Amino acid sequence: MNQNFDVIVIGAGGGGAVVAKELSEKGLHVAVLEAGPWYGNKKWEKPNDEQGGESSADFNDLDIGILKECFTDLEEDMNSLISGRFRWGPADRNRAPWERRVPHGGFTWQNSGVGGSTLHYLGNHPRAFPKSIEETWPISYQELIPYYERVERALPVISAPATAKENIFYYGANKMGWARLDTPDVFEPGYRPQPNAILLRNQPYSFAGEGSLDYEGYGCTFRGHCVNGCNIGPTVDSVAKRATLVSYIPFALKTGNVEILPNMFVIEVLTEIFCTGEKQAIGVVARNTWSGETKEFRAKVIVMAAGAIETPRLWLNSKLPDNPWVGRGLVNHWFDSITGIFDEHVLQTAIDRENINPFVGQNAAARFDYPGLGVLETYGSSPAIFATLLYASSEKGFYFENDTKNQEWDYEGMIAGELLKECMMNYQKTLSIVSFTDDEVNEQNSVTLDMQTRDENGYIPIIRYHPSQNDRIKRDNLAVIAANILRAAGAKIVVRANWSPDIYIHIMSTMRMGLVTDNNCEAFQVKRLYIADNSVLYNALGGPNPTLTTQALATRTADKLFEKYFAH
Repeated sequence: MNQNFDVIVIGAGGGGAVVAKELSEKGLHVAVLEAGPWYGNKKWEKPNDEQGGESSADFNDLDIGILKECFTDLEEDMNSLISGRFRWGPADRNRAPWERRVPHGGFTWQNSGVGGSTLHYLGNHPRAFPKSIEETWPISYQELIPYYERVERALPVISAPATAKENIFYYGANKMGWARLDTPDVFEPGYRPQPNAILLRNQPYSFAGEGSLDYEGYGCTFRGHCVNGCNIGPTVDSVAKRATLVSYIPFALKTGNVEILPNMFVIEVLTEIFCTGEKQAIGVVARNTWSGETKEFRAKVIVMAAGAIETPRLWLNSKLPDNPWVGRGLVNHWFDSITGIFDEHVLQTAIDRENINPFVGQNAAARFDYPGLGVLETYGSSPAIFATLLYASSEKGFYFENDTKNQEWDYEGMIAGELLKECMMNYQKTLSIVSFTDDEVNEQNSVTLDMQTRDENGYIPIIRYHPSQNDRIKRDNLAVIAANILRAAGAKIVVRANWSPDIYIHIMSTMRMGLVTDNNCEAFQVKRLYIADNSVLYNALGGPNPTLTTQALATRTADKLFEKYFAH
């Protein structure tokens, strides 16, 4: 294994894989250390059962057969927070997941592994709302646009096609008088197809592999299992949903300049004081999650891309310099779900279909954007996840505990008993809308360390998040808009879940640019240490999904890093 690296990237998820690809294409030698397993690689034929190899640097190690064996359509097998392949924990599923402390209950829907949480994301890639960045971020929205465009071409990002669930949503939004948007840069409220990083059937595209123009049988089949990890494609690099596992990682491997080490949990960033008096990053200590062995790795530059929980945790466990904003300012798009159930004759009139079939199509393929409030998205999935999100998650208790008189919905809270049976019997005639709140940055919302509890990776993180009153008002307004769209479309029953704030999916802003890092995402207090994940985002982006903005910013960070330390 090569020990002489120009750059070490911590984490192979949404941001880390981007930095690795961009820097390796510039000729730098890059090591990527990832805490979780690598699915779809010959060096790890049984990635959850045995340790396998140490590292891979060869594109030809990628294997679609292994990926298909690993990525099943069994919901518990893939998504159990305790033992699923997509959990935050070691590759060995017989061992417990890595602990996070959430004092008020709830969970973090993230996973370890090459590809990070893009393995089970929905492929949604909208840009941030311009007004959330202009005159707020340390950099302008205009400066981000060329980087947005680079990511949109690389994945690629395209408008999602419509199935019945999107068409009934568009029907209701149009009847409410909302405008249909036709630009990626959103300034006014309106609805539009979701910009998704999901390939269509045999869509022309230049893949990483040799002879890629001859690939056949790739592209989305509308089977609705994106959240379980897409395996549709004849090769790993042609898989339909463009998680970084199948997009940026293959492109990085093709350069011959990247070495990726899965099952290596970085537990410390190493620094030295140089002659200038500045503290500089010089390497990391990583622990093999199978053997427990620790090893030092050295490089000229270190990039932290472990995510908005683990990056501040690593900073604190490494005893890097004090900064009042390290781990502070967490935003999470406080989610909610509003569901409509339709009669067959209404659907027939509106969209010429008897059923919506929410399990068909891309999971989230239509959206409504409202700068100043947040976002609405349609979503559908297989029955267990669908039922859990729609009817079994609420901060309001059971539906019979809540008075919905004078509300836009018929029921609020968890659904149980005979009503649950009725709702699930109408699964095929159900449309659900999830809302993302443009929540405010609050220094008290944080990732800190539990100094009384350690695991093998250091002191464990404590996650605290309390939305503001303004956040609640925005979220309630989004729920009313969603309910009105469903009513306008003809829904006979509307249910508001009113989710707890402790469902952590879009975790951001715990290492904010301009406060923890400079405008190029280099840490103020530790030179040659960069951050390239959701944690460095300055705010909640207005509500849109964060992946595209994180990847655009990571692309820019790679450019700036190269210019400063390697271009001369």
